[in-house]
Amino acid sequence: MNISLKVSNMKTNSDVSKIKEAMGGNDGVVACEILQDKGEIQIVYDEKLVTVEKIISSVEDKGYSVSR
Repeated sequence: MNISLKVSNMKTNSDVSKIKEAMGGNDGVVACEILQDKGEIQIVYDEKLVTVEKIISSVEDKGYSVSR
């Protein structure tokens, strides 16, 4: 499955690194592209291993505001 998420407070390279770390902590995330200039994450994931809610939660746990 593919999904795009908006991250409203992603501004710096440090933010990108934290979000990459959050994505890496989710079994089932196959690939992600972080578009800092758009404030967006494009994610390819296996819905049998991880839910969208879990992905969103992992990014929010790093201190970011996420919406679909």
